[in-house]
Amino acid sequence: MLPASTNLRLCAVLLLAGLFVACPAKRTANAAETPRPNIVFILCDDLGYGDVGCFGQKRFRTPNIDRLAAEGMRLTVHYSGSAVCAPSRCALMTGQHPGHGFIRGNRQYRPDSEGQWPLPAEEVTLAELLKSLGYATGAFGKWGLGPPATAGDPLRQGIDRFFGYNCQALAHNFYPTYLWDNAVRRTLDNPDFAAHQKFPDGADPHARASYARFTAKQYAPDLISEQARQFVRDHRDHPFFLYYPTTVPHLALQVPDDSLAEFEGKFGDEPYLGDRGYLPQRTPRAAYAAMITRLDQEIGRLIDLVESLGLTEQTIFVFTSDNGPLDDRYGGTDSDFFRSAGDFRGRKGSLYEGGIRVPCIVRYPRRIVAGSETARITGFEDWLPTCLDLVGARDATPRGIDGISFGPTLLGQKQEPRPFLYREIPEYGGQQCVREGNWKAVRQKLHPGPKVPLAPGDVELYDLESDPSESTDVAAKHPDVVARLAKLLSGQHVKSEVFPMRALDAESE
Repeated sequence: MLPASTNLRLCAVLLLAGLFVACPAKRTANAAETPRPNIVFILCDDLGYGDVGCFGQKRFRTPNIDRLAAEGMRLTVHYSGSAVCAPSRCALMTGQHPGHGFIRGNRQYRPDSEGQWPLPAEEVTLAELLKSLGYATGAFGKWGLGPPATAGDPLRQGIDRFFGYNCQALAHNFYPTYLWDNAVRRTLDNPDFAAHQKFPDGADPHARASYARFTAKQYAPDLISEQARQFVRDHRDHPFFLYYPTTVPHLALQVPDDSLAEFEGKFGDEPYLGDRGYLPQRTPRAAYAAMITRLDQEIGRLIDLVESLGLTEQTIFVFTSDNGPLDDRYGGTDSDFFRSAGDFRGRKGSLYEGGIRVPCIVRYPRRIVAGSETARITGFEDWLPTCLDLVGARDATPRGIDGISFGPTLLGQKQEPRPFLYREIPEYGGQQCVREGNWKAVRQKLHPGPKVPLAPGDVELYDLESDPSESTDVAAKHPDVVARLAKLLSGQHVKSEVFPMRALDAESE
């Protein structure tokens, strides 16, 4: 017998399917019947707020991403679901912020398993809801919400077609030995990089950095992009949801030589030797710029394909990132050089703005004003209700989620401000934050290691209107604001057995 929660989930999805069965999935030339719009959701991996041209990048160009902004809306105050990968994707797919969502960290499911802790079967995802409305659903890139054949497998969470990496740890190599093609491991013509991570002692630094450069024939992002475009061709006559969680520009810094050549010698590069985790790269700055540039070209191909099929006006494009850029201590990255986090404090793993405030663009021709922007506070949990709102299925939004549709804002209508936005992460020492208007409260040291005494830090307070870089803690000057936001911080955390937070769990007991 199925658990009661699973029965409820199945009943909800089946009910939705029944409610919308009268809406034909196939496109029609009949003007009286308006087809539901397609959704192309592009999710970058560790791309910072300032890593694209239309959000301030000056050292390399992103013309195709900038085109989406010129033809759509920039969301300048948009927050990823978390400061790391897996919980951010959970918030996106379930509409729950990380104080309520099931996945709250990057925990591996089992030490010997491929994949992160699985999303439970009873969770209802955006993909499942769109599928119940007649959408073809495809995911191409990095999943990170459960190993193959578990409840979190993309094929068990509403995805019809999957191609890419299941496990984010394996996605640290852009020339893998295999990718998942639905439920089948497709072997690639690439050597095993793991065998080339050790270098001879005393070798010249340049020789050491070049040691791992050997014949690798299949660059995973190219293969994944090709499959994403084929998905569009295959479903040109039906509404489709294309979820494109690319692994770019996450480490390791790897890109084909034809893209690297554009930037070699331009940034005063010194080789990264592989001594701070991840594979080495002889020109790390050039590689970072080349990776994002190559991704921009792939996005351009996808935009052009949609246009060539006559689907531009009925396709919503979303572009954003799962968290902020990586700290420069790891893998040869240089976020400071590229100003990847803009003027914001913090990097990936931090709940300061640089770790969770991400670029976001939405294009929907004739519905969203070209070249517009909004400073409305929005977050990943809002995407589930917003997507349903935009496709005319607002009533399909599950009850009890944290997300609030910002569809009216996208369509140029007035909308009440978001009451607050909450984040927590058990990793990196354990952190919480909440934003209410221009006030932002932050707490740290909430889940130290077992050998470290539990001494939760005080509530920090920042006025983001006057201090967007969070340089000055003004908690002592505004005790009334601190008290109000402290109640929100305590009230938005629900205890998780899988992802504990020692200080917060003790408060709730």
